[in-house]
Amino acid sequence: MARPTILDRFRPVGAPGPSGPAGVPSADHEGTDAELLPVFAALKPDVDAARQQTEDAAGQARRLLAEARRQADAEVSQARLDSGAVRAKAAEEVTQQAAAREKELLTQAQNRAEQIRGAARGRIPRLAAEIAGSIVSEYLDGPGSHAGNPEHRTENL
Repeated sequence: MARPTILDRFRPVGAPGPSGPAGVPSADHEGTDAELLPVFAALKPDVDAARQQTEDAAGQARRLLAEARRQADAEVSQARLDSGAVRAKAAEEVTQQAAAREKELLTQAQNRAEQIRGAARGRIPRLAAEIAGSIVSEYLDGPGSHAGNPEHRTENL
């Protein structure tokens, strides 16, 4: 007799007639394990290869992750070092801009002060003449003035 196959598990139903079951197991004395052992044995090299590939991939992923972490740590460290230089450069730029603005304001203030001094210098002779005239006028026209006595006038001036 030939070796049984999976198709041998089911035997044909009898002649046409009333409906009945489509088929029934005919030889189940060896069990499903006996049928599946050759299939799993044939798959074992593939399963082992897949397991090995999975382990290799996991190891490579761990190495890549460790390298990425080292690289990220190095970049963060370098960024921290560079941030001091960048801050110093930014502070220097701000200081230079502030100094330039301060110099500009000082120049404007000096120019305005010179304009005021120039205007004051132009007014001093006129104001001095007005003040002197006012004092002389008060002296000459004031109470107890000696307008008629030229001696007295010169004496007090």
